[in-house]
Amino acid sequence: MKGIVYNLTFFFQVSVFIVTLYYLIISLFGLYRKKDNSSNSEPEKSFALIVAAHNEEMVIGNIVDSLKMLDYPKELYDIYVIADNCSDNTANIARKHGAIVYERFDTTKKGKGYALEWMFNILFQMDKKYDAVVVFDADNLASKNFLKELNRKLKEGYKVVQGYIDSKNPHDSWISESYSISFWTANRLFQLARANLGLSNQIGGTGFCIDMEVLKEIGWGATCLTEDLEFTCKLVLNGQKVGWAHSAVVYDEKPLTLKQSWRQRKRWMQGFADVASRFFFKLMKKAIKDRDFVAFDCALYTIQPFMIVALGLSTILTFLQSYSADGMNIFIISYLFSPIVWKLLSVFQFLFTPFVMFLENKLSKKLLVYFSLYSLNIFLFDYMFDPDSKLIYIMLAHTIFLGSFILILAKFEGKTALKVFLWYLLYGVYTLTWLPITIQGIIDKNKKEWAHTQHTRQISIHEIENLDSQSVA
Repeated sequence: MKGIVYNLTFFFQVSVFIVTLYYLIISLFGLYRKKDNSSNSEPEKSFALIVAAHNEEMVIGNIVDSLKMLDYPKELYDIYVIADNCSDNTANIARKHGAIVYERFDTTKKGKGYALEWMFNILFQMDKKYDAVVVFDADNLASKNFLKELNRKLKEGYKVVQGYIDSKNPHDSWISESYSISFWTANRLFQLARANLGLSNQIGGTGFCIDMEVLKEIGWGATCLTEDLEFTCKLVLNGQKVGWAHSAVVYDEKPLTLKQSWRQRKRWMQGFADVASRFFFKLMKKAIKDRDFVAFDCALYTIQPFMIVALGLSTILTFLQSYSADGMNIFIISYLFSPIVWKLLSVFQFLFTPFVMFLENKLSKKLLVYFSLYSLNIFLFDYMFDPDSKLIYIMLAHTIFLGSFILILAKFEGKTALKVFLWYLLYGVYTLTWLPITIQGIIDKNKKEWAHTQHTRQISIHEIENLDSQSVA
C-alpha cells in the first residue's frame, strides 16, 4: 500500500511542479520590454467607447471626463454609457458629462455580459460605423494615450487588444495594495511575457478593444461570471490572438476589505471553473490537432482554479512528510536541493515581486534595497540559532528584527514607504486566501451572483497622474 501511495503522490507532485515550472519559465520572458513601434502611431482607427454601468452615480462622471480628455482626434471616437438596470442617477449624470446614454432594463438577463451583447447589437444596426469597440467599467480612468496605443496595435494587425490594467487606489488598504501588486506582476509576468513570446494574451474584463468585423463574425455570446475569459477562449478557438498594449493604461478601483475581495475573487473562480468545464477540452483538442501552442497555453490558463487547489494540496503533502515521525513515503521536492540552495530560492522568491514592481515603476530603487536587506534575515537567523534552539527565542529574535526594521524605515523613508513594506508582507496572507476562495468557487461554479464593488470616494485622472509622478514606492 505504501508503494502505491508513494507512486501516486510522486506523480501528482511532479505534475504540479512541472506546470508551476512552466509558468515560471514563461514569466521570465516578461522581464524584458521591447520598445514600442512609433511608426504606426498616426491616428486612423475609429472607436466606440462603451462604459458598462449599474448604479454608478458616484464614479460615472469621472470616467466620462477621463475619456473626453484622451489625446486622440475627437471625431474618431464616441463615448457610450449603458445604464444597466439602474435605480439611481447614473444615466442623467453620464448625459450631463457628455456621454451618449442607453438605458437597459431586464430583470432576467442580468450582468455585464448581457449588457454588452445588447449594446453591441445596437452598434451593429447604427448608420455610423466604427473600426473597433472599447470596453470600460464605470469605476475606471484611462491614460491620455490610451486610444493612440490601441490604434497602433490594431494597425500592426491585431484584431483584439488588451490594455494595461492598473490600480487607482493602491495605498487605500492592505487589500487594495495586494490587488495592485497582483495586477502589476500579472501585467508584466503573464501578459507582457506572452506578448513577447507571440502567444495570446488574456482579456482582463476592462480596457480592451475588439475589431467590429471580428465581433460580428464570432459574436459576443459571453455572459458568464467571467465573460472576458469566455470570449478569449472563443477567440483562440477561432484562430485569433489577443494583443497587448503595455502603455495603454486603464486605472481600475480595487476593493478595500477582505470581505469585498473574497466575494469578487470567488465570482472570478466560479467563472473560471465554469469556463474550464466548457472550453478546456476544446482548446486541448485544437492544440493537439493543429499543433497549436497558443491553444495549449490558453487551455492551461482556464484550469487555474484546479491548479491552485492542486498546489495547495501539494504543499500540505510536503508539510505532512516533513513533520511525520514514521515517514509517509511521500515524495517531496525539498529532496532535490541542498539547504543553502533552498535559502537562496527563498530570498529570490521574496525579492522577485518587488523587483517586478521596480521594473513597473511602482517601487523606488531605494525601497528595493530595503527589501533586499530584510530578506537576508534567513541567513542571519540560521547563523544565530542551531536546530535545537527553542522556538520562543527564534520568534522573539524575528520580532525584534522586524520591529527595528520598521522603525528605521519609518524614520528615513516615511509613512507611505512603510505601508508598502508592511502590506507586501501581508500580501502572503492575501495569496493564501486564494485556496479556500477557489474551493468555494469550484463548488459554486453553476451559481451566478454578481459582486458589486462599493465605491467610497471619487478619484479623478489628475489625482492618478500626480500619484504616478511620485516616486514613493
